[in-house]
Amino acid sequence: MKKTSTRLADGRELIYYDSRDDAVRDAIDRRPLDPISTTSEIRRDPLLGDAVAIASHRQGRTYHPPADECPLCPSQGERLSEIPDSSYDVVVFENRFPSLAGDAGRCEVVCFTSDHDASFADLTEAQAGLVLEAWTDRTAELSHLPSVEQVFCFENRGAEIGVTLGHPHGQIYAYPFTTPRTSLMLTSLAAHKEATGRNLFDDVVADEQAGERVVLDAEHWVAFVPHSAHWPYEVHLYPKRRVPDLLGLDEAARTEFPQVYLELLRRFDRIFGEGEQPTPYIAAWHQAPFGSPAGHVGVNRDDFALHLELFTIRRTSGKLKFLAGSESGMSVFINDVPPEAAAQRLREVASS
Repeated sequence: MKKTSTRLADGRELIYYDSRDDAVRDAIDRRPLDPISTTSEIRRDPLLGDAVAIASHRQGRTYHPPADECPLCPSQGERLSEIPDSSYDVVVFENRFPSLAGDAGRCEVVCFTSDHDASFADLTEAQAGLVLEAWTDRTAELSHLPSVEQVFCFENRGAEIGVTLGHPHGQIYAYPFTTPRTSLMLTSLAAHKEATGRNLFDDVVADEQAGERVVLDAEHWVAFVPHSAHWPYEVHLYPKRRVPDLLGLDEAARTEFPQVYLELLRRFDRIFGEGEQPTPYIAAWHQAPFGSPAGHVGVNRDDFALHLELFTIRRTSGKLKFLAGSESGMSVFINDVPPEAAAQRLREVASS
């Protein structure tokens, strides 16, 4: 992998990740861009104890542009985009309309491919492996920023999820705090360790491997529908050797990941049968916060288990799962699809 860092016209960082070591990336951003005044602010909820990012400048972000004006396609002739070069493998750049900025963290965009009409599932194993390298490199780099406590790599796919740019891409949020969901995991992890002396993640994975909800069981990765799945179709993907973050993956796990992950994504697109629109999903990497897990006695970073959670809001053909009263008002999910049935369906729709 070759990494080339450059700057866009308004000063934002852009990084090319190339599979070829001889790739030359010297194109200049020719757009007359001025820096956007970002107003990101973190406010704490005194009752819930969580954080809300206030970012009013995002109201003006690019919204469903026509394909020939896509800002994530490479620049061609006089049609200039966020990527100055006329081609690329994988690109990461600072979001022009970030939810988090400055002391409130950082937001980046990850373009998986220059092909506007592709999806992550269409990538080759080599391309998917390069994306993994980019995620890993950005996790390492962002962890050194003084304002960053946790790095979150994710992909939103589909208009139903709220995606405003059709080009295959994901995002990276670098938070200045430990997120509420991770804090809940750390609390459960600490309680389980104190009560049993064992690691909760290890016990959960072992229980699932011995059960009926396994979807894929590879040499270095295991994917399963969890016992208490919140979403209609939800898969958790774990490396079999527990590591706290993407940096901890060994070469064997890195090599096998593209094959396993692409298979999962392709199965997701087969859940609802032929003729259905591509399955909308969220793919979310859960990584340990950097530094000591504050407030969680007896737990350290190495106790956390890196894993990816992949889920869709589509519950059946043509119908979505909405977060209504119980979910949005009280954070109590109601799942219409039994996890065992979801796992069975995902096993049935193998792509090979």
